[in-house]
Amino acid sequence: MKTIVNSNMDVIQARKDFPILDSELDGKKLVYLDSAATSQKPVQVIEAMKNFMLDSNGTVRRGVYDLSVKSTQAFDEVRSGVKDFINARNNEEIIFVRGATEAINLVASSFCGWKKDQSYEILISGLEHHANIVPWQINAEKFGATIKVIPVLDDGSLDQEAFEQLISSGNVKMLALGHISNALGTINPIKAMIEKAHANGALVLIDGAQGITHAQVDVQDLDCDFYCFSGHKLYAPTGVGVLYGKKEILNEMPPYHGGGEMIDKVSFEKTTYAELPFKFEAGTPAIIEVIGLGEAIKYLKNIGMQNILEREDLLLKYALKKVPSIDGIKVLGPSFDKKRASIISFIFDDIEAFDIGTMMNEHGIAIRTGHHCAQPLMQRFNTSGTSRISMAFYNNEDDIDRCFEALEKVINLFR
Repeated sequence: MKTIVNSNMDVIQARKDFPILDSELDGKKLVYLDSAATSQKPVQVIEAMKNFMLDSNGTVRRGVYDLSVKSTQAFDEVRSGVKDFINARNNEEIIFVRGATEAINLVASSFCGWKKDQSYEILISGLEHHANIVPWQINAEKFGATIKVIPVLDDGSLDQEAFEQLISSGNVKMLALGHISNALGTINPIKAMIEKAHANGALVLIDGAQGITHAQVDVQDLDCDFYCFSGHKLYAPTGVGVLYGKKEILNEMPPYHGGGEMIDKVSFEKTTYAELPFKFEAGTPAIIEVIGLGEAIKYLKNIGMQNILEREDLLLKYALKKVPSIDGIKVLGPSFDKKRASIISFIFDDIEAFDIGTMMNEHGIAIRTGHHCAQPLMQRFNTSGTSRISMAFYNNEDDIDRCFEALEKVINLFR
């Protein structure tokens, strides 16, 4: 196996933690290049969840018996681990949700309800995933806010001059912005944009679904008001995610869901709400999935996020060198000499992305095709969809070689 030398990370050992990567499906050896959609899970995460169900399964914060106490302690330890991982100030600022989509829906509903008697604008960007568009549209219509959009330039970056004009109006009360584009790999200059938003009286939500895996996130350094991400893109299971919010802002916002756990006292006349973070965590949480998330974070910290990012950058550069060998390929997004996440999104003038993805699967290559839940962005580039290669640290150079070899065969077949 050909591997680029990277003395800071044992790539071969790390890959062994993901047995599915060396499996065969229908007689085809798998090459998994769709980690931007969902990551594969290391055996450590799978074992931690299994062992919890075998030895510690009990409801959290609702029982005095040993299993309940044990599971509550494990659950609370994960909240502390998440807090440390993103450098939040305290555990109260970490809210467990089902994923980034629910987190954005929570903030959009609660924030717009909180500001319902005001006239204001919500600023999003043309790069956004549908999850950071539709919740704002629903609540803007419901509560009377206006949505404005930061345009996307030809190189896949945001028009910063347009952003400064929009944010300086003084009417924007929320900037909702993706850290990294899932469709193009564009890394937005979020720290500078957060600073400008705050200077003009706006709060900021960062959709970190891609950022949490392709950056070292420090919410205090960023000074964002909200940051959210999904566990399943972070080598953890589906059905769990995190919303970080500044404590003083979360205290002001009304709850999103009602029910058990988020209450202080309930009567038919009036209900008072629990303290943070429980105010926003109604119902029995995804306990087992949270345990998996905690183990995934431990796993990543053991490898070192900097080592992971360096490895992904090497893989990206290796793949980008192969792009010119494919006749007629057009890569969307930042130019090759600019910083991007380990995502390559491409089109052909004469072949549909869906057809490419279908035929690549015949070679065992798993890539994503379509609009990537970013239809407005696809319209901006006058395409119905792209083919997308997204790499993680567990990929190797053989994966990339096989991908481009198969892509060349597929293109020749169609032509």
